[in-house]
Amino acid sequence: MENNTRTLLLFDVDGTLTASRQIIKDDMADFMVQINKKVCCGLVGGSDLEKITEQMGGKEALHKLDYVFAENGLAAYKKGETIAIMSLIKKMGEEKLQELINYALGYLANLKLPAKRGTFVEFRNGMINFCPVGRSCSQEERNVFGKLDQEENIRGNMVKCLREKFSADGWVFSIGGQISIDAYPDGWDKRYCLQYVEKDFDTIHFFGDKVEKGGNDHEIYSDPRTIGHKVVSPEDTKKQVSELLGMN
Repeated sequence: MENNTRTLLLFDVDGTLTASRQIIKDDMADFMVQINKKVCCGLVGGSDLEKITEQMGGKEALHKLDYVFAENGLAAYKKGETIAIMSLIKKMGEEKLQELINYALGYLANLKLPAKRGTFVEFRNGMINFCPVGRSCSQEERNVFGKLDQEENIRGNMVKCLREKFSADGWVFSIGGQISIDAYPDGWDKRYCLQYVEKDFDTIHFFGDKVEKGGNDHEIYSDPRTIGHKVVSPEDTKKQVSELLGMN
């Protein structure tokens, strides 16, 4: 592929450019700089801007990218400048928020896990993040929960209950990252960011790891406006992008 300003590569963060909740490795950061010279690049993650900034190695690294879409694009930035900010409170209202949070806290309280730490509910500008093990868990505790979740479908079972009770209120639930569940209004998944770029590019490639139905990359991966690429690790991302851009 020749240098092309009409092509955009969009990347998930966790599991795609970095290990889950880890800082990007130097070789991957250098790779992103290289490919951004060939095509326009952007990030779309469920986390807020602060967490994405930390994972990507600081503000300077982010500002080198053309687009950063935090919280699925509800906080949108181009070359470091704010495009738009949306508010979950204004969209759903306090009553619906508290009904969901109270139910989820009750559900989490009844789970028996190898470890429970702090921050089980994280309120973000565009979503609520529920975490059975607690977001302040250590990396070791995170890995133990991740393995148990794969074996016992802890998050999948919780998502099923949440959908049965709250989908009629306009909530959507998806499994995100290694340890958590995202809750957001219908239509506020990662496709939300496409409104800011779909008219400026002829081709949009999306790279993500949670692309199966129920994963938080599924909707944008399968959207007709994108060409979806399933990856299994940052190394796989690098391999697939290199093949796409003819860098091998």
